[in-house]
Amino acid sequence: MNADALGALDSAAPGVARPRAPTGEKGRVTRAAIADAATKLFSKHGFAGTSVRAVASDAGTDSALVIRYFGSKEQLFLETMPMIGQFEHITAGALDGLGRRLVDSVLGAQQATQISAYRALVRASDSSLVRQRLVQAQQDMFVTPLAPNLTGPNPELRARLVAAQLSGLLDALAIFPDEAITAADRDVLIELYGAAIQVLIDWPTA
Repeated sequence: MNADALGALDSAAPGVARPRAPTGEKGRVTRAAIADAATKLFSKHGFAGTSVRAVASDAGTDSALVIRYFGSKEQLFLETMPMIGQFEHITAGALDGLGRRLVDSVLGAQQATQISAYRALVRASDSSLVRQRLVQAQQDMFVTPLAPNLTGPNPELRARLVAAQLSGLLDALAIFPDEAITAADRDVLIELYGAAIQVLIDWPTA
């Protein structure tokens, strides 16, 4: 258990009973309030800048209950910061124009939420648990569904490079919100960046 978790559990004075986790409907409401508070605070302040105590305060509950429901600060973070983008419906489709469709999805209606979550995940990637989850997410979202459909040599490597290119776009959107890339016309960005990704998808026939 990490230091933040230990601090939360040890905050009660000796001999004082720690709070019991509510059960039933009250328990579900309390857990949901904790998750909502964590999502907001992690998105705004990142993993390192958000304490268990701050989450508990925002949720109107006790720090110890946060740990009782979620196990640790890392587990709370991973549960409330979803992996970026759900691309299964896109990667399962035709390879023709796939690069443009992937870029369009990244720039879609959920862009603000996705970028906020992505920024928080990347900032916390010095945690081995978070890093493992990011690696697994790339595997699940891109390599596993895409590689078997690619023709030609090195399909797994090319699928990983597609994921890397999309990660690069998310980096630009998250880290440089006022730069020329993010200010570019959406259709132009989809065309140019999508074409770059399509080279990996079509190679060596492109």
